Amino acid sequence: MAAVYKSLSKTSKKDAPSNGVPASNNTTPKSRQRVLILSSRGITYRHRHLLNDLYALLPHSRKDAKLDTKTKLYQLNELADLYNCNNVLFFEARKGKDLYIWMSKAPNGPTVKCHLQNLHTTSELHFPGNCLRGSRPILSFDATFTTAPHLLLIKELLTHIFGVPKGARKTKPFVDHVMGFTIVDFKIWIRCFEIRETAIAKSELLRAQQPTTEADDTSTKEVRAVGEKGGDTKISLVEIGPRFILTPIVILESSFGGPVIYENKEFVSPNQIRSDLRKSKAGRYAQRSEQQIERKAKKGDLGLRTGKERPPGELEDRVLFA
Repeated sequence: MAAVYKSLSKTSKKDAPSNGVPASNNTTPKSRQRVLILSSRGITYRHRHLLNDLYALLPHSRKDAKLDTKTKLYQLNELADLYNCNNVLFFEARKGKDLYIWMSKAPNGPTVKCHLQNLHTTSELHFPGNCLRGSRPILSFDATFTTAPHLLLIKELLTHIFGVPKGARKTKPFVDHVMGFTIVDFKIWIRCFEIRETAIAKSELLRAQQPTTEADDTSTKEVRAVGEKGGDTKISLVEIGPRFILTPIVILESSFGGPVIYENKEFVSPNQIRSDLRKSKAGRYAQRSEQQIERKAKKGDLGLRTGKERPPGELEDRVLFA
């Protein structure tokens, strides 16, 4: 009976006019975004913890088992269609060290491939902040996202993936955390903060009501502004986690394929970095080895090496009186 009552109440609300306008003309289209989160074989425990943290922050997401292949990524479009998802967040692990993230808009694209660095999961950070499970976030983007076309495309894709739509499954009608996206050194820094609202002490309220000078700090001005308009409360941000950095590599036109519409020429793969380090160490070792051989040869010429007799000189007794 409860299910019948809910269905009847929904239909009655849809048919009822609001503000003299019929419901058919007053409704706005809903944002239907669902995200499929999965990983490849070979991820480490830290990568798995990051996947679980993002799954907990995105109530409109669905987590699937690991994908067995790393070459046939077009199969992810079929999985997204199977689970009724229009966004894909794929974690690709290589050599048990490197982690690449594919963000795609299934089934027509585009696709952004990023390299993940400086990973810190929520369990590692031990921050005091916390948020309600299933709440919706506020997405804060840096102004740098509007300076280039490929950054605008990445911003739109991040909005579809991390922006929880209103009324989605498993969501709660609360907004209690902020996800910040900042671009520094051509890298996307991602942080998550709790919106904490605390009551202002009487001493702080009296101090905030007093006239301030230019030498006063900005925190006092913030407390006074919030105290006058927000009911004697102040709002602060406390980091929750996780935190990580994304370096865009390529942007593909379609979903997990198609022509390359953007390529980061300044990106250097971690394999190349490790190869250069090994070559530099090998060069130093070869130089030390050559120095040792030259030193041994010089000692042999002077007869200073043990086990090797020095050739007799022309002025020695055994040569003069032979």
